[in-house]
Amino acid sequence: MNNLYDTDFHEWAETQAGLLRNRSSNALDWDNLAEEIEALARNDRREIRSRLEVLCQHLLKWQFQREQRSGSWRGSIMEARNRIADVLEDSPTLQPYPAARLASSYSRAREGALAETGLADLPATCPWTAEQVLDHNFWPDA
Repeated sequence: MNNLYDTDFHEWAETQAGLLRNRSSNALDWDNLAEEIEALARNDRREIRSRLEVLCQHLLKWQFQREQRSGSWRGSIMEARNRIADVLEDSPTLQPYPAARLASSYSRAREGALAETGLADLPATCPWTAEQVLDHNFWPDA
């Protein structure tokens, strides 16, 4: 079964799903199944981090480049908030994760915003709480 895992992941996954449904525990590829389940959990955290970074970058541009505000930025902010909310709805145990990752996501977002805009006066630390960042009604200095 390991060989199939390495050569045709899709076929391996379909085979494992069938074995699980048939309760064929002796035939399961336990080590790789465990690894894949752990990867699923990491994907949710990665999704939150990625969306937080985009969200913070666009909130920075929204606040510090008022004259360039656009529907595209608004849409991107709303999309990031919606996707984070979706992950949190599906995985409620991750509710505290955005707050725990906000500082590092903001730092990366600030670097990206600085590279895009050249604005040197962006705050060194996140000026918003996680609750504000995720709040669909929050628009800094709107």
